[in-house]
Amino acid sequence: MVLPTAYLPPRSYMEALMSEPARIEQMETFEKQTFRNRALIESKVESQKSKASRIMLTVPVKKVEHKQLTRDIEISYQTRWQHQHWITLVSTYQHTPYFLYFADYLKPFYEKEYKWLLDLNDEMNATLASLIKRERPTDVRCTMYNVQRRTQDWSGQIWTDKHPWQTELSVLDTLFDDLKI
Repeated sequence: MVLPTAYLPPRSYMEALMSEPARIEQMETFEKQTFRNRALIESKVESQKSKASRIMLTVPVKKVEHKQLTRDIEISYQTRWQHQHWITLVSTYQHTPYFLYFADYLKPFYEKEYKWLLDLNDEMNATLASLIKRERPTDVRCTMYNVQRRTQDWSGQIWTDKHPWQTELSVLDTLFDDLKI
């Protein structure tokens, strides 16, 4: 199976990546506004307009020439995007059962500067895959938290007792909860 690269990919992508031997396509033409450099998470911070809102996390890339290959896409550091992404992840997921358990594995990706988007995505997805396979700690507090929050129709994404299922949200919703892929 050949997959495009992805930044904090959706659960369906990780399932495909982990289910059978997969290769990441490097020679494709980079497509703007795709999950190659974007991730979708759902913020639970209540605002006046809505109780939840989707947040698009975008890794800025240097100007993409017409038909530039994915392997040649460089990350731009003109903005403090790493800091912004990390603060957003902390504020969004800090109250989930396993955020503190896995945060130390993800934080280095927001401290190190990668030149190539492909390198960032490959290393991050390898880490995500290994964390998904990892056994969760049996913490009574986490177990009680899940039982109290879940509803009968819970379908694998956090916050479903307050918010409806959202397609193609980042795999982080699964990772920070106790559902395994």
